[in-house]
Amino acid sequence: MEALFYVIPVILIAVAGYGALRMIGRFRRIDATWNRGLTAEARCLRSYVSTSGGGDTMVHTTLHHVYEFTTREGRAVRFDEPNGPSTVVEGDVVTVHYLPDRPEQATARPPAPGRLAAETGCVLGCLGVFAACCAGFMIVAHLIFSQLREVLP
Repeated sequence: MEALFYVIPVILIAVAGYGALRMIGRFRRIDATWNRGLTAEARCLRSYVSTSGGGDTMVHTTLHHVYEFTTREGRAVRFDEPNGPSTVVEGDVVTVHYLPDRPEQATARPPAPGRLAAETGCVLGCLGVFAACCAGFMIVAHLIFSQLREVLP
C-alpha cells in the first residue's frame, strides 16, 4: 500500500514531463513556422464548430477553419485549424505561414511571438508547480511512513 504513495506521484510527474515536452515542441514548431517559414495566400473553404462535453460536464465549443493554399512548388495543401478568429468566413483570403518540408502544418494565425512565449511559459510553469507538488507529496509521505515505522512495532 505504501508503494502507491510513490508510484502514483511518479506517474503524474511523468505525465507532466510529457506535457512539457509537447508544449516545447509546439513552441518550436510554431516559432520556426513564423520565423523561417514561407507565406502563401490561402482561401477559407469552410468554417464549422465542434462541441465536446455535455451531460454532467460543461460544453466546450471550438471554431475550426478549413484553408487551402498552393505551395511555391505548386502543391495544393488543405488544412484544418482550430480556434481561429470568428471574423474569417468562407471565401476569405488570408496569409498562411508554412514550412516547406511540412506544409500541412501551416497556420493562418498572425505572428505573435510574445503571446506564444507567454502561453508556453504559463503552461510550463503550471506543469512545474504540479510536478513540484507531486514531489513534495512523496517527501511528506516518506516522512510520515518513516515516523510510523518508528512508532509502530
